Amino acid sequence: MGTEEEPRWLDDEEWPAWVALASMLVRLNSALDAQLQRDAGMSHFEYGVLAALSEVPERTLRMSSLAMLSDGSLPRLSQVVGRLEKRGWVRRTPDPTDGRYTLAILTDDGWAKLVDTAPGHVGAVRQYVFDSLTRAQVRQLTNIGNRVAQAIDPGAPCPTELRSRSADSQPLR
Repeated sequence: MGTEEEPRWLDDEEWPAWVALASMLVRLNSALDAQLQRDAGMSHFEYGVLAALSEVPERTLRMSSLAMLSDGSLPRLSQVVGRLEKRGWVRRTPDPTDGRYTLAILTDDGWAKLVDTAPGHVGAVRQYVFDSLTRAQVRQLTNIGNRVAQAIDPGAPCPTELRSRSADSQPLR
């Protein structure tokens, strides 16, 4: 039998931080999903796909890029985009510059749905997250989120680089 190293157990400060984070992740996603289902008939992930498309030129992205922006796998994204297509909010077409790729395009109906849905979603995000934090805590949350994301996927750009807000844009997140 080989020598096995003892796991690096969480210490007395790390354990409650982990429990709080894990609980927050589950509860926040569930709360946002419930709000969007109730008010707009869509999931949080579907909203994220529509919002990601709304933030790019011509509201068009390759499916592979959209998967990265929406933090989903390509198979999951393909299923979700199929549902969004049936509602008329997104359409897919082969990439004219390289037919091996598929483009996802936010339709005018999808844009209208997103514009209609965004105020309620942003209100829920404010209520559940930002209204209870100080500005310093918001900055800490940004740094923590970016660091954890980088630890999970070191080769990927940090999330705030992927979704940076330009001075003249107003993303519907």
